[in-house]
Amino acid sequence: MIKYVFLVLYLVIMIWVGIRSSRKIKTTGDFFVAGKRGSLWQVTGSMLATILGSSAILGTVNLAYVQGWAASWLMLSAAAGFIVLIPLAKYVSRFGKYTLPQLVGDFYGPKAKTLASIIIPLAWIGIVAAQIIGAAKIMNSFFGLGYGYGVIGAGLVFVFYTLIGGQVSILKTDQFQALFILTGVLISAIYIFFHFPVSPVKMTPMGFPFNQHFDVLDLLVLLLSYSTTFVVGPDIYSRLFCADSEETARKSVRLSAIILIPFAFLITFLGVFASYQYPYLDYHTGSALIPVIIHVMPEWGIGLMMAALLSAVMSSADTTLLTASIIISDPISKGLDTNNSLLNTRLIILGLGGLSILLALEVTSIIQVLLIALAVFSGAFIVPTAAGLLGFRTSERKSTMAMAAGSILALAGKVYSLYGDRMIGNWIIISAFAVNALILFSGRKKRDVRHQTQDARQ
Repeated sequence: MIKYVFLVLYLVIMIWVGIRSSRKIKTTGDFFVAGKRGSLWQVTGSMLATILGSSAILGTVNLAYVQGWAASWLMLSAAAGFIVLIPLAKYVSRFGKYTLPQLVGDFYGPKAKTLASIIIPLAWIGIVAAQIIGAAKIMNSFFGLGYGYGVIGAGLVFVFYTLIGGQVSILKTDQFQALFILTGVLISAIYIFFHFPVSPVKMTPMGFPFNQHFDVLDLLVLLLSYSTTFVVGPDIYSRLFCADSEETARKSVRLSAIILIPFAFLITFLGVFASYQYPYLDYHTGSALIPVIIHVMPEWGIGLMMAALLSAVMSSADTTLLTASIIISDPISKGLDTNNSLLNTRLIILGLGGLSILLALEVTSIIQVLLIALAVFSGAFIVPTAAGLLGFRTSERKSTMAMAAGSILALAGKVYSLYGDRMIGNWIIISAFAVNALILFSGRKKRDVRHQTQDARQ
């Protein structure tokens, strides 16, 4: 009975925060970037909460069930991406206003912006769906709620409070949700470590950094298709756009990277323990983490991890949904500072939220949905955006050709690696980045004068 009360209370609080935050929405800037008033702890908390969604928590544990300690690379690669982003964060904060496609448009022209505004939301529907899938599996495991009902219920709640509260409510809730996530995983790992005196190394023969289920090529593909999305990513950039200064943006990225490194091993430890404790678990129908929580943790630990898992799902879903909706609204509204941009964005939130719910009803694999979506995005935009931030400029035609070719090849490679030959698929994904770069950097290049001038002023 207590867990049902806790669930209702948690969802009511999320809705209440959204309603309360909606009263503070005075301008489009308040809704889209929280008025650019985000402090270091707000931006860092929101960034971590966004990253540590169902893919990071449930997905990593499931990977650890199969890959052992090598599953740590999922979160370690995210930390690596942040380390690369640290010196670039000031440029993101300086040049960016509302969205990543706006940056791409500033670098390469309106056609490149339009292409980004199409590809990113399509890919991000998969990211939102992955969070809904995670929420439904949590509901099913803890409360016995049917998967379909869990998808619809969780989807409607986060769509509602995102719809009315925008970035103001997201920044406020995310820092507390990040604290729930980090605390829940840390305390659970400590409890298990001291109450089950079996060496973590002996729990599985599949060690770190590589084993028979994860090799060097797999790591290379992970760094290219996943780690790079933390160097160039719509959700990450949307957090930096909310920062009150360039220094806050840079420090928040650095702090996030530091926190993610130990977290990678903590969450993997839970998955390794799950494979040791429940070696015949059918984790495909749920998460390997859930039986550990229900059967191993004390009652207070179950409540804490319920809060952590719900926080992980909700905090990622709202950010990804809002980011995709703002990106689509920009060209439709002919600018995000127009009078109709706020209404259009809210209507798009409803539409994208509905599509994500439908996708979650059809596809139930978190990691599968996540990695396909990220492959499409990373193949298209990692190289051009990173180059643009560093001052590189080229023609609009070449930039759009590079993005289109990269996204198509990355998608083909990821699908082939999942349903055909994994090695061939991985090499196709790697070729997507090479082809993107070859097209982008071919011919004449020019340095961005604005970039040089502003650097000289620093």
